[in-house]
Amino acid sequence: MYRTPTHVGIIPDGNRRWATQNGMNKEDGYKYGLPAGLELLRAAKRLGIKELTYYGFTVDNCKRPKAQVTAFTDACCKAVKLIEAEGAEVCVVGNTNSPCFPPELLPYAERKDCQNKLRVNLLINYGWEWDLNNGWPSRAVPRIDLVIRWGGMCRLSGFLPIQTVYSDFYIVKDLWPDFKEQHLKDALDWYSRQDVTLGG
Repeated sequence: MYRTPTHVGIIPDGNRRWATQNGMNKEDGYKYGLPAGLELLRAAKRLGIKELTYYGFTVDNCKRPKAQVTAFTDACCKAVKLIEAEGAEVCVVGNTNSPCFPPELLPYAERKDCQNKLRVNLLINYGWEWDLNNGWPSRAVPRIDLVIRWGGMCRLSGFLPIQTVYSDFYIVKDLWPDFKEQHLKDALDWYSRQDVTLGG
């Protein structure tokens, strides 16, 4: 039996590496991450998780080649529509004043009250320095219990530094497009065995 975390952060890393390993251009990997995100969302619902926060793309990611920026921006816009179609409440957090922020997502940039719905936050054109230097725009996003990162890297990469201050951190070696529901179940099993004291 899991001690289910209320809020789980998702760092879906490895799209470009996955594309390269499969004989594609790096930018092709992002669209293959969309089914993984949808599968995780559905699994989270079944497992009783109340809130998810996905790392979409960062301010620094916008320094990548134009084809990659276009690809991950398009993937994030499609992700919002897919998540909404699943009946979840969607909130987008990121620098809306930047030209890298997709204007079609502006209506999602305000967190709304919701009842009996899975809430999903998507970090789009997000930067930790932007967040901390501009009055903490992410303040409405609550503390994250568990962060799961795919792709084997052991770092947060600026992912909501205030909300993750007491988060447990679980690494999946597989690349994000190779997501399996068992990854999430293994992470929840691991989390349920941690001694969560929040410093007390």
